[in-house]
Amino acid sequence: MATCETCGNDYDKTFQVSMNGKAHTFDSFECAIHALAPTCDHCGIRIVGHGLEKAGTFFCCEHCAQGEGVKGLRDRI
Repeated sequence: MATCETCGNDYDKTFQVSMNGKAHTFDSFECAIHALAPTCDHCGIRIVGHGLEKAGTFFCCEHCAQGEGVKGLRDRI
């Protein structure tokens, strides 16, 4: 069994996610999202979908980008 790096649960069905050349071990997608997903720079929510990015700043949607004064970004539909 392996231990989830987010919650510390010792679980027989852990999985690994490789990101930026480093392997991470989790027991659930919830823990993987909590550890690895970027957060919206406007509202703070974890970005699970495509999201938006401008100059290294991440947003969950066009509305949040506009809330930070960023123009010209469009939600992917």
